[in-house]
Amino acid sequence: MTTRRLLAGSAALLVGAGLLTGCSAGGSGGGADDGTLTLWQNSTTGPGQDFWTKAAADFTKANPDVAIDVQTVQNEDFDSKLQTALNSGDAPDVFLQRGGGKLQAMVQAGQVKDITDGISDDARADISEGTFGAGSIDGKVYSMPIAVLPGGFWYSQDVFSAAGISTPPTTMDELDEAVTALKDSGTQPVALGGKDAWPAAHWYFFFALRACSSDTLEQAATDRDFSDPCWVDAAQDLADFRDTEPFNEGFLTTAAQQGAGSSAGLIANKQAGMELMGAWDPGVIASLTPDAKPLPDLGWFPFPAIDGGDGEPGAIMGGVDGYSCSAGAPDSCVDFLNYLATPDVQEAYYKAFNAPPVNTVAQEAVTEPYLQEVLAAYNDAPFVSQWLDTVYGLNVGNAMNVAVVDLLSGDGTPQEFVDAVDAAAKKA
Repeated sequence: MTTRRLLAGSAALLVGAGLLTGCSAGGSGGGADDGTLTLWQNSTTGPGQDFWTKAAADFTKANPDVAIDVQTVQNEDFDSKLQTALNSGDAPDVFLQRGGGKLQAMVQAGQVKDITDGISDDARADISEGTFGAGSIDGKVYSMPIAVLPGGFWYSQDVFSAAGISTPPTTMDELDEAVTALKDSGTQPVALGGKDAWPAAHWYFFFALRACSSDTLEQAATDRDFSDPCWVDAAQDLADFRDTEPFNEGFLTTAAQQGAGSSAGLIANKQAGMELMGAWDPGVIASLTPDAKPLPDLGWFPFPAIDGGDGEPGAIMGGVDGYSCSAGAPDSCVDFLNYLATPDVQEAYYKAFNAPPVNTVAQEAVTEPYLQEVLAAYNDAPFVSQWLDTVYGLNVGNAMNVAVVDLLSGDGTPQEFVDAVDAAAKKA
């Protein structure tokens, strides 16, 4: 494990039997309050939704006095609907937590439960201490981590081979060469679901990770100051890449995760070479292949290095998904979070979502080379940031998401991008 600074509490994970804590598995331990817990999650179909249904049923079987009402909220609508529910005093008891500035706002408004003293000894032993930092504010824990989801490029090895690309790109020049090779082979190089905005923003986030120092990224989370030239440099780098015309036809009206024509669907059906996305992508891609099974030739590589930037080589970006309890939720909510953190449930989560679990015992079950590579890159990174729209909060994040679409469509300049973000920061 390397020593590193972590933006917004992201943390390293331990992978492999030699690094496991070796603690025994355990259930929720009983003691739950009577009543029904309302759960909001964002998996709409297939194994992911089946996971939540079974997890809820199994918890209720062990805790007969507690029923769990599993409700699905579309990912693209999740943050706004959750905020509305929290503000109206009608929040779900248990809900997906993205952390960062969004969690900070909930804590300041008294909308989320402090679970620090309720976390089980087993969860503390099986999940690395730093991982809890992604859901912590001022030393108090408000979210149980469930999965680590760093970003990078997901690609079809068969499509790359057919285009004559033998090794994944490690620099921007090599990425540009790969784009050209894929075009020459008749394949759309990069799938992008620009309709949903946030996947487009991921591109800017990674360019900023390479252009800006970790100190600059961290400081902006505190003072909302985007005057450093690196912010414009990152937008210019994205504009330059846009000008190579790397994205799929109609990318601005393409959805990210819904249907075969989405950006994930283009990878699943080998109509595009690669997609920049978080580590939930393998599960989404698997749901959109012709046989609804994992893509057998799926590969992963990190965002390439860029010459001249202040970002640390090997720095990586991505979230730690967790689940929180609303402030008024009963104690049984915390029992359910502890249940979600147990090795058996975490292994089931990994198998359902094809995403890396946080429980170090469950990580022993991870066999896919691409997920092992993701975890290795994450563990070796000198600096880890959560997604910038999460780190900087709803106002700044939304401004970034909107402004990047304008930039990619040619309706905005790099300076106008940063001006829009800066204006939103001043209102936050």
